Amino acid sequence: MLFTFVFRGWEGSASDSRVLRDALSRPTGLKVPTGCYDLVDGRYTNGEGFLVPYRGTRYHLSKWRDGCAPINHEEYFNMKHASARNVIEHCFGLLKKRWAILRTPSFYPIRTQCKIIVACSLLHNLIRREMTVDPLEHEVIEVDEDELDNDFIGQASSSHHWTT
Repeated sequence: MLFTFVFRGWEGSASDSRVLRDALSRPTGLKVPTGCYDLVDGRYTNGEGFLVPYRGTRYHLSKWRDGCAPINHEEYFNMKHASARNVIEHCFGLLKKRWAILRTPSFYPIRTQCKIIVACSLLHNLIRREMTVDPLEHEVIEVDEDELDNDFIGQASSSHHWTT
């Protein structure tokens, strides 16, 4: 429930893959350690370091309600993927609930908007880490921070190996 990377400055109409490519290519950009994975939706490529759900297979959590269990490994993976992405969406929801400035269009210069987004994300993380009880949520989910080596994935490219 913490933000580990904030990449701001792109307009909302930019394609997800273009923003990801830019984030990976910058010297201080996104670093995905080898052996770790970022969950991404179906609009991204399925490659090393990025896990997309199986296409053409049930995905949304609502599909598994009322005792309707997954019937194969692909549906099981998609159910777990959707569950983890739901936590990510919940984190964004808390951020917007906590900071009203993020809920409405902003007319500040783009540089100021970028600073506001980073400041709100950092303050969100500070509240989540330092307060024993988050005022907006009764359950605090602790994040395990393993030590990572410096071997990072430098690009997002399609891979038949990762698809299979």
